[in-house]
Amino acid sequence: MTTDSTGHEGAPSGAGSEAEGAAMPPSYPPASSARHERSDQPAPSEKKRGGLLREALVVVVSALVLSVLIKTFLAQAFYIPSGSMEDTLEFGDRVMVTKLAPGPLELERGDLVVFVDPGGWLNVPEDSRPGWQQAISDVFTWVGILPQDAGHHLIKRIIGMPGDHVVCCHEDGNLVINGEEIDEPYLKPGVNPSEIEFDIVVPDGELWLLGDNRSNSADSRAHMGQPGGGTVPVDNVVGRAFVLLWPLDRFTLINNPEDVFSSIPDPE
Repeated sequence: MTTDSTGHEGAPSGAGSEAEGAAMPPSYPPASSARHERSDQPAPSEKKRGGLLREALVVVVSALVLSVLIKTFLAQAFYIPSGSMEDTLEFGDRVMVTKLAPGPLELERGDLVVFVDPGGWLNVPEDSRPGWQQAISDVFTWVGILPQDAGHHLIKRIIGMPGDHVVCCHEDGNLVINGEEIDEPYLKPGVNPSEIEFDIVVPDGELWLLGDNRSNSADSRAHMGQPGGGTVPVDNVVGRAFVLLWPLDRFTLINNPEDVFSSIPDPE
């Protein structure tokens, strides 16, 4: 038995070193495998579409939350269902009401206020719409997308604040507040300050409210024989109307006619 010079039995000289130094050919994944991996990744257009949908959802949810917060704490739109406030407000108008009054902003004589029916002022007809329409309308109104309809709300002008002595009428036909006669330029043209006589001291925490179209307004005067004597609790006030939103050709700020009430003394 012979041995070679390397001392490895039966191996040709130099064979081991050549095998160790040989370069291996590059390896590639099977074509079918590569195609499978690529198909698992979403296409760029699908990624973009998904991102847009998420962004849209965030925007919608944020807008709804903001709308609810504004409606609850700051302002709310209301629909005018009658002509009792003509010509200041007309049937079908939409007004925006600030909920900071009463509250951080104080109420004053001459303010237009939306208030909850204190009881017996409104005869609300039964809603004849299908249930699903009522539900959709209620949801949109709740989040503030649709204006609040008449429902159990009314809008009138503050004539008497708590403690005021309001009388109808002076010999000239005008109202008298705390002994001071007032001239009311906001009344519907041709309408008298009141065809109904009254003499009332407004109780604490109450308001005396009248419409601007006095001949077509079931206001405090029409409810003098009911509990409360026609006055409305301040706590029933939802807020003060400050802008006429709709229709656009009538868009305007609703200002308090301060000059009408500026000379009225404080109640005794």
